[in-house]
Amino acid sequence: MKTQRISARRAVVLGIGGAVSAVLLAACGGGSSGGDSAPSLDPNADLSKQSIVVSNWDAYMDPDAALKFTDTTKANMTVANHATNEEIVGKLTAGGDPGIDVAFVSGQYAQALNDAGLLEPIDPNLVPNLANLYPESKNLAFDPGNKFSVPYAWGTTGICYREDLVASPPTSWNDLLNPAPEYEKKTLMLSTQPWLNLPAAKALGFSANTTNDGELEQIKQQLLKTKPTLLGFDDVTFYERLASGEVVMAVAWDGWCNYSGDPNVKFVVPSEGADLWADTMVVLKSSKNKEAAMAYINFMIGDEMQGWMTNNILYKSPNKAVAEKAAAELGADYPNIAMTPADLAKGEGLIDLGEASKIYQQIATEVQAS
Repeated sequence: MKTQRISARRAVVLGIGGAVSAVLLAACGGGSSGGDSAPSLDPNADLSKQSIVVSNWDAYMDPDAALKFTDTTKANMTVANHATNEEIVGKLTAGGDPGIDVAFVSGQYAQALNDAGLLEPIDPNLVPNLANLYPESKNLAFDPGNKFSVPYAWGTTGICYREDLVASPPTSWNDLLNPAPEYEKKTLMLSTQPWLNLPAAKALGFSANTTNDGELEQIKQQLLKTKPTLLGFDDVTFYERLASGEVVMAVAWDGWCNYSGDPNVKFVVPSEGADLWADTMVVLKSSKNKEAAMAYINFMIGDEMQGWMTNNILYKSPNKAVAEKAAAELGADYPNIAMTPADLAKGEGLIDLGEASKIYQQIATEVQAS
């Protein structure tokens, strides 16, 4: 089974930094939803006359995807890369035609882009593979019904831990937020929002999307209390530090536990619950080749491309057949691959927080600087 590590990529995929709406409002001055009007695309369009540009994170899809897409649909395709959500949003909101037809963005960004009026509604007639997705993946909090986005991968957040280096497996966020003395300076947390806030929010019984000032203050105070017990904040190399034994527990995105290569590294979703994140594909309203763009999304949620994703990136697929096959073939080595959609749906869907995202970023800055 071939795998490839994409640590730097995943860190910036989820590196939202709490500024989604701020970026869009500054660039666009707001806007109305792009999902209000019904699609009016041509199901009989000659795709051989269309060419699309797809912007994605590096190493996040089959390197032969462009060739295979052209072989399948006759449409031409060029791949562009972006390093962060902020980078691609900046391109898409700079004014004029960005020259991009399809973009990969995290779910919150898809919501914000749509609210800014920049996205083409998804035409289900041109994306028949939607029928192969789990119902839960078609009802995500930021876009119920896949009106303007289609998920490529999804997952949750929890604690990666060294089973052989802890007296008992962690079961609560408090096991990391308020660690036993022997684990002090042997734990890590994520630095980017909303994942920095997430453990404290859930431990305190709050929503992962809370915008309540009083609750956010309590979250900040808990994080300030936790900070002296941490070795630090790490969004990129924490799985390597777990494998080396430098740390025994780390807040982590589920798929990342799979990268350590150490069977003693385990993953758990704490009893207080966690999130449900998704990386999605969106079509730009400015695209002049929307039929080919829809065909590309259909292609990427098909069995072949989703199979490549699960086998090479070790994330969970929203494609039911692919996910079930991955659970059977990979689940013994990577148990979190076998999480069911029902398990994932227990997590709280992350949404764009509007102006409150600035408060999240202020908390991140204050906690990490203290």
